[in-house]
Amino acid sequence: MTYSIGVDFGTGSGRVMIVDTNNGDILAMSVIDYRSGTIEQNLNGNPIPSSFALQDATDYIDVLKRGVPEALKEANINPNEIIGLGIDFTASTVVFADKDFTPLNEKEENKNNPHAYTKLWKHHGAEEEAKYIFNTAVKDKDRWLGYYGFNVSSEWLIPKLLEVKNHAPDMLEQATYIMEAGDWVISNLINENVRSNCGRGFKTFWNEDEGFFYDFYEKLDSELPDIVQDKLEGRLVKIGEQAGVLTDAFSEMLGLPEKLPVAPAIIDAHSGLLGIGSKKKNQLTMVMGTSTCHIMLHEKHVKIPGISGSVKDSIIPGLYAYEAGQSAVGDLFGYAVKQSPKEYTEEAEERGISIYELLEEKASQKEVGESGLVALDWHNGNRSVLSDSNLSGLLIGLTLHTKPEDIYRAYMEATAFGTKIIMASYEDWGMEVDDVFASGGLPQKSDLLIQIYADVLNRPITVSASDYASGVGAAILGAVAGDAHEDMDTTISKMKQPFLKTVEPIPENVEKYEKLFKIYNKLHDEFGFKHSYHVMKELKEIQENQETV
Repeated sequence: MTYSIGVDFGTGSGRVMIVDTNNGDILAMSVIDYRSGTIEQNLNGNPIPSSFALQDATDYIDVLKRGVPEALKEANINPNEIIGLGIDFTASTVVFADKDFTPLNEKEENKNNPHAYTKLWKHHGAEEEAKYIFNTAVKDKDRWLGYYGFNVSSEWLIPKLLEVKNHAPDMLEQATYIMEAGDWVISNLINENVRSNCGRGFKTFWNEDEGFFYDFYEKLDSELPDIVQDKLEGRLVKIGEQAGVLTDAFSEMLGLPEKLPVAPAIIDAHSGLLGIGSKKKNQLTMVMGTSTCHIMLHEKHVKIPGISGSVKDSIIPGLYAYEAGQSAVGDLFGYAVKQSPKEYTEEAEERGISIYELLEEKASQKEVGESGLVALDWHNGNRSVLSDSNLSGLLIGLTLHTKPEDIYRAYMEATAFGTKIIMASYEDWGMEVDDVFASGGLPQKSDLLIQIYADVLNRPITVSASDYASGVGAAILGAVAGDAHEDMDTTISKMKQPFLKTVEPIPENVEKYEKLFKIYNKLHDEFGFKHSYHVMKELKEIQENQETV
């Protein structure tokens, strides 16, 4: 028997799994919360802008230090039967580190400087830099911008780099490496500066044919080409290859075999496709968690407006991976739960259920359209297809009779409507959708949510039986790095997770949701493209003017 380790680094915690390389069974799992959590609103008692979302990268290594030994103990196997290790990570999480890969915030003099910390994916402090990059790039959009949806997100690495250059040049000078967090973890494990083609291709304006676009960087800032070359370059490793082997220090620390093969980092949502076995074109996979990624594979490279990127070989060798997404899904439902009145909290406690379960139960009793509500799910901006993190949420149709469950359901429906727009964008540009898969932390937990999605999309949705497809995908890459089987395709086939069920659309609901979607679409265009668009920007500007940086 042989096993591989998959480590799934999420927004708030890391999950270490030990997986059987012959059948994908999860033998053991350890979940470690990040010690520092997400740093928002204030840093060490000092206020920071509401657009900031920071972390301490040392928490990621802590996940390994604590989680791997715990999982090994639970699995009760011979560590020498571990043949490889892989990780997935939430993309657009950017680490600034010195020559020893030590995060800059670890230095005492940088403790109170927010720009020394890791910038999480939902950190939107680089909005002005993103606008500047777009306005410069749009003049030459036929060259490469089309492969990023004809837009630039403040979530990506280059805008965040420029943010630091503009607001904390001393931090930029101190940084030897600027890295996607997944690359940073792997570089620590093997003690070498390596970069995955997955994170680099989707988040740094790079492609395999031309590399970094240094002449374009020159147009942005005369110093940027040298910064990128000095701090972003590194040995490139493709998904499906081996990044290196575990250092002796980490082998001893984690209790793992010497020279254990280590895979390159993969974006967490992309890893989910490996975990469920989605490896063909015309399959739309929704990886649903705090946010949702909508991923498709295709042999052609086309320019689709509103996507977050398209990169060859970044999930399955020989195919281009396309990513779109929504910035708030599980986070949006969590927000609604926090607004629940006291009587709902008390009812949930009396019945021994969570408020999530209570709201879903009450929302399930509503007919489609009964609440009279339609929402825009932009509480954390819009990633696709508008690519604008400065947009905000909207709820229309409120009356004195509106109840919390009405709002909860409206948010569920809004995320489904947003997915419908994304799917239509893929189809409009020649990518047929034959199958729709749902994986991640949400689909198994909410029957109502998946039924709403099936009704809104008017497609059967096949749900993964595992909450842990991304972590299993990372373990698959660890197994590939360790030569568990003859090739990657075979490894995926043996280790992929089973499906739980297929949810069919309900015809009468489909018809009703078509009417609601038309309203959502009008609001989407009005507040996303037209004059009302400026209302959200003006409100945000007023808010930001009141904050102390």
